Amino acid sequence: MGSKYTKRYTEEFKRDAIALVDSSGKTVTAVARELGISSESLRGWYRQAKAGRGEGASGELTSAEREELRRLRRENREQQQTIEILKKATAFFVKESDR
Repeated sequence: MGSKYTKRYTEEFKRDAIALVDSSGKTVTAVARELGISSESLRGWYRQAKAGRGEGASGELTSAEREELRRLRRENREQQQTIEILKKATAFFVKESDR
């Protein structure tokens, strides 16, 4: 089971670690071990960086696409809430007009 405290790394650190993987010819695991970080964290950063450059696996989202998806989901959630409120308001006014 993982620690309940997640260690946060700066974007600069992540970029440097990814560049080290690209330039050194070492495996992600070897570079992670040298830096003292989780190989799974570095692998995720590396995969995301490749996707951002358009080199990722087929169907993998770029950072921009991921952000757009997050924004669209938030908008969709807000619109669904608005629709529910309008449905309730409509039902209320229909009841009031029947009196």
